[in-house]
Amino acid sequence: MAGYRRNFISDYDGLAGQWWDPRGPLAPLGWIARARAAFVPDAGAGAGANAGADADTHTDTAAGAPRARLLDVACGGGLFGPHLAGKGYRVFGVDLSATALKEALGHGFDAVARADITRLPFADESFDVVTAGQCLEHVPDPFAVVAELCRVLRPGGTLIVDTIPDTRVARLVAITFAENVPLPGRPARGTHDHRLFVNRERLARVARSHGVELRLLGLRPRSRDFIRYLAGRCEEVRMVPIKSTSVLYLGVGTKR
Repeated sequence: MAGYRRNFISDYDGLAGQWWDPRGPLAPLGWIARARAAFVPDAGAGAGANAGADADTHTDTAAGAPRARLLDVACGGGLFGPHLAGKGYRVFGVDLSATALKEALGHGFDAVARADITRLPFADESFDVVTAGQCLEHVPDPFAVVAELCRVLRPGGTLIVDTIPDTRVARLVAITFAENVPLPGRPARGTHDHRLFVNRERLARVARSHGVELRLLGLRPRSRDFIRYLAGRCEEVRMVPIKSTSVLYLGVGTKR
């Protein structure tokens, strides 16, 4: 894929000190992580006792059975971790950035692995929940990643992904506006390549072919929060679900 930016590891390593800056360039990732966590089911009694798990078979001694396992793909500095507290999972993270993984371990992740997200180092059907937030739009073949997410998800498990669609309005909002207007939370210029934005129909079709029927919905910032954030009166913006998937969308489904 000549001309595409191949990865953003050096970018994120350079931003290692800004993962938790509420007004820094990574702040919107935290808002979206909070919204994504709302779709993670609480781990039920006995969940996680899945065959084929990798060598790390942590046991919850109080329950006497393996804890349910959640994998966050392209976990970065662990922005998802705090929102999983109390849900009952042993949380695993995968990323290519070693500095980001070190940060994730300090924010609710139990174990991490440095790996290519198109070749996850886990056995088939070894996780109860698999999530991938704001990463599919940064790789040349997002559909290969989706296939991997489905591979490591057990039957009955939950898949959650969120990304940017390949629409003109998404290009306008995510690049022309977001990367160029000098507002707090602005991502660095060049963060996104519109040619990598992810076709919604194909994403759903690929997931379906691997046993997961995705329900798609859009996300947008809560207007009042965003106005207060811009005015410096709050440090987090809640994302709300909407019908339109033309700018930012999330898919959630259960594996057959």
